[in-house]
Amino acid sequence: MHNGEAIVAACHELAAISSDTGQLTRCYLTPEHARANALLAEWMVEAGMTTWQDAAGNQWGRFEGRDPALPALVLGSHSDSVINAGHFDGPLGVLLAIAVVARLNASCERPARSVEVVAFADEEGTRFGTALLGSRAVAGTWDPAWWDIIGRDGLTLRQAFFDFGLDPARIGEAARTPESIAGYLEAHIEQGPVLEAERRSLGVVTAIAGARRFQISIGGEAGHAGTTPLELRRDALAGAAEAIVAIETLARAAGIVATVGSLETYPGAVNVIPGEVRMSLDIRAERDEDRDRTLEAIQESCGRIGESRGLAWRWHETHAAPAVACAPRLIESLSEAIGTDDGPVRHLTSGAGHDGMAMAHVCDIGMLFVRCYKGISHHPDESVQARDVSDALEAMTSAVTRLAG
Repeated sequence: MHNGEAIVAACHELAAISSDTGQLTRCYLTPEHARANALLAEWMVEAGMTTWQDAAGNQWGRFEGRDPALPALVLGSHSDSVINAGHFDGPLGVLLAIAVVARLNASCERPARSVEVVAFADEEGTRFGTALLGSRAVAGTWDPAWWDIIGRDGLTLRQAFFDFGLDPARIGEAARTPESIAGYLEAHIEQGPVLEAERRSLGVVTAIAGARRFQISIGGEAGHAGTTPLELRRDALAGAAEAIVAIETLARAAGIVATVGSLETYPGAVNVIPGEVRMSLDIRAERDEDRDRTLEAIQESCGRIGESRGLAWRWHETHAAPAVACAPRLIESLSEAIGTDDGPVRHLTSGAGHDGMAMAHVCDIGMLFVRCYKGISHHPDESVQARDVSDALEAMTSAVTRLAG
């Protein structure tokens, strides 16, 4: 894997390991996970690394530096996928990391510190509904309550560990100490359209946005659509519509993102005024204080809408993750490695979650974004250009050479 074309070809080869015929689905602790680890281990060995699978099922490789006692620089991403996935979300970062080590191995001088590559086994959470299981194990933030989670196939996480050949009692062995890691770098497709719109191949991530999610119930009163005057209605859907516009307006003014992605009406008949609406809210920002301040404004606005329309609001928070800032020294190293004659390097916030959110508990993190076609992700149309991947390989190699000394 010496250039972008070879890395793209390897991504396609890895994508052939799937539980579904004709589409990519590769979940945690499955036979496909084991086959992917085996293939990645082969490529790691070819690049000059020693390899192992840790107690959580993550696949590792290590390229020894001149001073093995120094903390290692870790590169990587994830090897699992969503259902009917694209070929690059996750695997591109793993294969770029392997290619970087291959270049280091081919150079005249080894770096001072060792460089490790990790393919995290569960970032997406497709099988068990809890994301970042692989990287959380490495960060030492594994929650014992997860053992009883029942996956999509009816098996508990504990049983899946046994079936895969792992011992749940040894999960703590996957954890790394802050003293053993000098930093974590991940290359990833942008999963957004900014780089493409600006005709840039690469960008540097400054932070991974903090997200909060809610299930919201709006209670009104059902009634006949033909006989109830508008002024006497308690239409839950009309209130929801007004709230959605307010959510967009407030988020836009704050410079953050907020999305209502799910909306259900009850009773759901064409000739009945909706008496209840259930909808979701996903709100994200680079800074938690901006997100939470906007959320408070949204809730106040919804309260006013409820008062004016006679509606009752119930909020249930289903997810909360704090924003994670990338380390200034790693942002600087990646930015210098990209370089550009077209002005400053593009810095972006990642609106999507990544393994770096877990790794930040144990070390500094940095991320490089690679342009992807129309920002499409989690879909078979996910696509990158080989020349952009070559640019990413040059930048990552430069940054790693500097950081690993």
